[in-house]
Amino acid sequence: MSTSGTAPAAARNVRFAWYAGLFVLGVLVGTAGALVQAAWLPGGLFLALLAATAVFYGGLRATGTQAGVVAGGGGWLLAVILLSLGRPEGDGVFAGGVGELLFLFGGMALAVMCATLSRLPRPAP
Repeated sequence: MSTSGTAPAAARNVRFAWYAGLFVLGVLVGTAGALVQAAWLPGGLFLALLAATAVFYGGLRATGTQAGVVAGGGGWLLAVILLSLGRPEGDGVFAGGVGELLFLFGGMALAVMCATLSRLPRPAP
């Protein structure tokens, strides 16, 4: 009986674990960035966008595909959107200033830039 069928399944499971980890990392970086960018403007905005770029480009390098960027970017976008909604009492993380808009649109632009980079060459086995 051959066990060659388990190798692709194991590789697929590892790849999905990477995507799940990148998604969670994107949520964490999006949440931290939303708090930091408003606290230390303009340095906090630069730091938050730098961290988001690290997640997006790191996802590309770690997985070798654009799906790694999408996983990290999806987590980042989910956190930012949920934090921008606010609460029924009127409290919210984003006040609607220029810094928040630069963080939102700048992060999305950086994710798109990382996703449109060419695929990394696969090393020869």
